[in-house]
Amino acid sequence: MPAAMPLDDQLCFSLYATSMAITRAYKPMLDQLGITYPQYLVLHALWEQDGRTVGAIADRLALESSTITPLVKRLEAAGFVTRERNPEDERQVQVRLTPRGREMRDDCGCLAEELLVRSGMKGEDLGALNREVKTLWQALREAKD
Repeated sequence: MPAAMPLDDQLCFSLYATSMAITRAYKPMLDQLGITYPQYLVLHALWEQDGRTVGAIADRLALESSTITPLVKRLEAAGFVTRERNPEDERQVQVRLTPRGREMRDDCGCLAEELLVRSGMKGEDLGALNREVKTLWQALREAKD
């Protein structure tokens, strides 16, 4: 059996470490806003399309519904979202932004700017990198079936 490559040569480790570094860069700003990074992702999914079900949020974020539910409950307790059962299908919980949740979108605009500053990269370079990573992600999702 061949020896494992050094961590620094493994794409999975580079992506993991980069993801952790981005989360750490965002943390002070998110702390000021009173939300965590996973809560930010849920809000972002709702800014894209308000009124999603918990399942639709989970699909958008490539997570399990059981992971989304506690995040949504904490966002509801903080006044960012409301939850209600779909009257046509009681199994579905629809999540909607409150005015406070919609206002949070403007407050979070600085996160991308902070990443740009910290990275020292040009916006178009980060965009190209993002497109490549998304192509890889899509290929891996399709290959699992």
